[in-house]
Amino acid sequence: MSFMKGDLLSKTRKLVKGLAKAEPVWLKAMEKAPPATFPRSQNKLKPIIFPEDTYVNKFFQKHPDSKFEDAIRISGFDPPAARVFAWRVLELKEQGVNQDEAMAVADMEYRAERKQKKKAYAQLKQIAKLQGKRPPPNPFSRAIKEIQAEERKFVRDRFYNPRTIQIVKKLKEEKVAEFADRRGGYIGP
Repeated sequence: MSFMKGDLLSKTRKLVKGLAKAEPVWLKAMEKAPPATFPRSQNKLKPIIFPEDTYVNKFFQKHPDSKFEDAIRISGFDPPAARVFAWRVLELKEQGVNQDEAMAVADMEYRAERKQKKKAYAQLKQIAKLQGKRPPPNPFSRAIKEIQAEERKFVRDRFYNPRTIQIVKKLKEEKVAEFADRRGGYIGP
């Protein structure tokens, strides 16, 4: 029935009329009180656009490296820097400042905040060094470095894990045997 057009009621009527199916018990009751029909969408979903999206795109054009540095943290509560920038521009525009000046002010505030964060982390590192402790992890590190730090233990593991070494040796032996088969049994130079 999936190839037929229409709802359940119209499909069943067609099948009964064409003698392809016996009339079900519920058909007369459903014809007296048909189910509600809802309008269908045209399968065209409109993208959700926020007022700040244009400024977010302009921010990323101006600071392309921040796409990786200020990645969205799903478990975090702080919004990404691009959204904060866009919200600040919208706030300034509501106060009557023109767009170019609002973007310049928001950009200046973003740069000042980044500079303060880097300075604060440098001071933390210096204090840890004076106390003889390990410096805290960089809270402003790039997303790529965070991913590499997570993968580092697995990369080192391949050199020391006996199971991995055994698999590599087996692969090398298979490669030598395959090469010998191609040469007709001769392995020499």
